[in-house]
Amino acid sequence: MATDIQQLTQDLRDFAQVRQWEMFHSPKNLASALSVEAAELLEHFQWMSEAKSRNLTAAKRTEIGTEIADVFLYLLQLADKLDIDVIEAAKSKMLVNASKYPVPPPA
Repeated sequence: MATDIQQLTQDLRDFAQVRQWEMFHSPKNLASALSVEAAELLEHFQWMSEAKSRNLTAAKRTEIGTEIADVFLYLLQLADKLDIDVIEAAKSKMLVNASKYPVPPPA
């Protein structure tokens, strides 16, 4: 049985294939598109206070959710092209971070 991530990755492959977009989906192009989408996500927070960024309207949350989806979809496509399991890579990175940034001892 495929996981949600595996199914979404396959759906992205199918989406690109029927539109004949595979030729444009090189790792370089996907990384560039990911960067653009991340900038579009950041744009929603530009000039916003810390407090306001924590208390978004429903409409703004929906807009931001769309940008988060764009970032996630390009990230999945990039990982797929490079044969990187994003879940395993994330778990591995969390272990590295836990070692690099240990919990401080109680004061």
